[in-house]
Amino acid sequence: MTDTLTVPATTAVPPAAPPPARSSATRWIVAAVALLAAGGAWLGWSAQQRLQQLESELVKRQEQSQDEAKEARLLAKQALDNARDAVAKSALLETRLAEVTLQRGQLDDLVKTMSRSRDETLLVDVEANLRVAVRQATLTGSAEPLVSALQNADERLLRAQQPRLEPVRRAIAKDLDRLKSTRVADLSILAVRMDEAVRMVDALPLLSEPGKQSDRADAAAAASAPARANARKAAKAAHAASQAASSPDADPVWSDRVLDWSQKAGQTVWQEARSLVRLTRITQPEGMLIAPEQAFFLRENLKLRLLNARLGLLSRQTATANADIQSAQQAIKRYFDVQSRRTQGLQSLLADIAAQSPQTQLPRPDDTLAALATLSGGR
Repeated sequence: MTDTLTVPATTAVPPAAPPPARSSATRWIVAAVALLAAGGAWLGWSAQQRLQQLESELVKRQEQSQDEAKEARLLAKQALDNARDAVAKSALLETRLAEVTLQRGQLDDLVKTMSRSRDETLLVDVEANLRVAVRQATLTGSAEPLVSALQNADERLLRAQQPRLEPVRRAIAKDLDRLKSTRVADLSILAVRMDEAVRMVDALPLLSEPGKQSDRADAAAAASAPARANARKAAKAAHAASQAASSPDADPVWSDRVLDWSQKAGQTVWQEARSLVRLTRITQPEGMLIAPEQAFFLRENLKLRLLNARLGLLSRQTATANADIQSAQQAIKRYFDVQSRRTQGLQSLLADIAAQSPQTQLPRPDDTLAALATLSGGR
């Protein structure tokens, strides 16, 4: 069951009419607000459109910048490859340039050599020959290579017939005079004489060898035998004359036989007595104390000393060679018989070698080399 409410009917009262001025102001305000709202909406819409355009522009520019960056990286890679190729090509060009420069230098040297004058070539050749001759003379110890080179150079300069070469010829003449006036010992001859001295050592008689002493006594007796024979003949002649004068009837043959027999018997007895007793004056006691088995080593040591002297001469160590020769001479005087002819011959040979050994220094052709350098530097 519904309850129905009943509203009492009222009578509608018409509103009072507003004042006309206030309603027109309101309309204007509303219109202005509407205009402002429309302007704001339009501004917001335009701003949104601009933002959208900016975003799209930014996206386009970003894509464009990415494309440009890719292209830039590609170009940089290509530039790097090109730079590497350029460096390799430049290195190759530098190598070829160096080869060309070297070839050009060689070509210039060849042109200079070919364009060198005859006098300059002659000077260079003469200087080279002189230096080779100096080295050869130094090695061989002989002045012949140097003298030959100087004479050959003088002949070549004479055939050139150039006045500017006269100072060189004067220097050559001065060096030749100095070489010819200098006495130089030949090392090859000195070496041969040293070998001969080494061979003579085996034949030297020692002081401690009695057999050699008796041989010397026998030699002295043999040397005095002719004098004794002459004395015996004179005595026999005088005795025969006296016998003939005293007894002309006596037999001279029998008396001569008795005299000869007595002299021979006396000589035999004297020789036997000398063989039993031997008197020797000892001036070097150490020489007499050498045992027979030590004689071999003594001779070998003397040979080694002489060979050392020979090596010193060949190596131009004059002081060492002279010291070895003097030591060998002292050993010979101490242990060997100085009265023997062989010992005296070896001593004289060593003395000659020692006297000639200092004369092994060759003068250098410094004047000729200086003149050649001056003339070559002034061209």
